[in-house]
Amino acid sequence: MSKSHVIPPVKMLMNHQPTALSLFSGCGGFCEGIESSGFEVRTAVELDKFACQTYKHNFPKTPLFDQDVHDFLTEKSGHREKYRLNNIDLVFGGPPCQGFSQIGTRRLDDERNELYKQYTRIVKTLKPRVFLMENVPNLAMMNKGHFKNLILKEFASIGYSNTIMLRLLASDFGVPQTRQRVIFIGTRDEDNFPYDLTTFAEGVLEQLKVNRPVTVHEALFDLPSEVVHSGEVMSYPKVSRPNDFLKDMRLDSDGNRYTKTMKKQRGIGRSKALLHNHHTKEIQEKRAHLISLLEPGMKANSLPKEIWDNKRPEKWRRLHPDLPSHTILAQMHRDLSEWIHPHLNRWITVREAARLQSFHDGFVFVGSEWQQLKQIGNAVPPLLGFALGKLAQRVLNTLDQSESAIEEIAPIGSQSTLLKAEVD
Repeated sequence: MSKSHVIPPVKMLMNHQPTALSLFSGCGGFCEGIESSGFEVRTAVELDKFACQTYKHNFPKTPLFDQDVHDFLTEKSGHREKYRLNNIDLVFGGPPCQGFSQIGTRRLDDERNELYKQYTRIVKTLKPRVFLMENVPNLAMMNKGHFKNLILKEFASIGYSNTIMLRLLASDFGVPQTRQRVIFIGTRDEDNFPYDLTTFAEGVLEQLKVNRPVTVHEALFDLPSEVVHSGEVMSYPKVSRPNDFLKDMRLDSDGNRYTKTMKKQRGIGRSKALLHNHHTKEIQEKRAHLISLLEPGMKANSLPKEIWDNKRPEKWRRLHPDLPSHTILAQMHRDLSEWIHPHLNRWITVREAARLQSFHDGFVFVGSEWQQLKQIGNAVPPLLGFALGKLAQRVLNTLDQSESAIEEIAPIGSQSTLLKAEVD
């Protein structure tokens, strides 16, 4: 039987907690997902001082290298020993993607696109057993896939020719948002991963998908309609019957992926439960009237011409309560008019944006409102990170299996029960 149609039939658990290094960590969305999936994040690397403030607030026990990635793990730096990076299992992160994005310059020689080479430099130095690199879908399409091919060749040249690229939709994994991303995942050539990695990864991820997308209403309905000023907190709202998504998000519930204890290990701490970050930009009376005319899910081009000139139809956009949100972007720190509350005549709050990115309420954003929104928009959704962490663990477990442990090879179609039990 061709290896392209099989996955391992037995479950082999690692005999130690897998370890990871986080690159381009931002405020910590990817780290939240990877850590909650079972990894010990040995250290994180992030340059932006405002993102670092939020990271330190939520991950006080994780060492943070808050300097330029070019200066990390250089010769004679001593970082390998200082941060305990010998025999690391996983390197993960998303190099800044402005050079690839729809709203960026999309030039192959954009200097921001060079940062993926810093990622590969660190992978080459540490030789992790598996890596995950996240980026935007344009990377796959840009110049007929030229940059994608360059990245694959780069990984092959450092001993990771078994590298693939996956296209993922965040809403498939419980994030209430139609955010599309590509993920590069690879294993060391010397480990000779015994199965076709594309078929293997797709099979594992299929079992991690939710039955249906989480809607905006399901993600936000328990949050108060009133808001506070930036820096203020509110009494924590009550809800009688939280759905599965809210059980993961709320401080008073144990969810399938986050327990109450895990949430209180973040910025919220173990003090009295309060609602943080439920504030938003002020809105002028004229704008409030304009958006009051927008039906759920509609844009400015649905308004009468005497109200809006249709020059920028994306300028105003009300979220649809019965659908996942459109993509949360970093640019919302400048203008929130594309993220209008589904029912209320105001912009969404920082906390509501965080919910739509699948940050639980224990994760507290610090700094100015401007910076908080930017950090949320730049983040990898934690629940997407959680699914990728489970995939990485499955790869590591398979690498730990000896030939004698594999008693039979079964078609991938017969593995759904096994995979579901393992990733739960």
